[in-house]
Amino acid sequence: MRLFRTLTLLMTVLISLFVSTAFADDLYQVEMILVRQNAVPAIVSKAAPEDWAAGAQRIDPDSFRTPSLNPEVEKLTASNDYTVLLHKAWQQNLGEEATKVAISDGPEQFGQFPIEGTLSLKLGRFTDVDADFWVNQIDANGMVTASERLKQESHTKNGQLNFLDNGHLGLLIKITSLTAPAPRPVPDEIPD
Repeated sequence: MRLFRTLTLLMTVLISLFVSTAFADDLYQVEMILVRQNAVPAIVSKAAPEDWAAGAQRIDPDSFRTPSLNPEVEKLTASNDYTVLLHKAWQQNLGEEATKVAISDGPEQFGQFPIEGTLSLKLGRFTDVDADFWVNQIDANGMVTASERLKQESHTKNGQLNFLDNGHLGLLIKITSLTAPAPRPVPDEIPD
């Protein structure tokens, strides 16, 4: 009976350790480039809502990183087919629970930005991406007069550059693990 209790306790501890490491968040670098596809006619949508960032966390300024996709931005900028609207890179923890971050660019006027949106990421076999961005025209009074919207979901393969095509607007995104893989065990003896 005592052996059974000891084995049960040992199994419980091992399972809890396995579960906690299986669901632990890992550190990733997220890099995104929001582009306008100039050959596609603009689709004007409803103006961005005042609560566009509802439920999303702002990215900690210390989390921003130097972008690695600058060569891609240079190619896009050199082409007449695209206009680069936004290019940002940051690090964040990703896990099996979705995390939603608010991203903006340009001067804020009454809670609105020329570019604003949210990016929700959930780690699995692929990373589930839910992007929701507005490119706003703001008048001299600080009112949004027109908006273009990108609303796109995708299953993104980590470590690869992915393109989310939403017609007039598109989003290039790359999600790269910053967590080093576990070292492989070294055998005691090297076979002949």
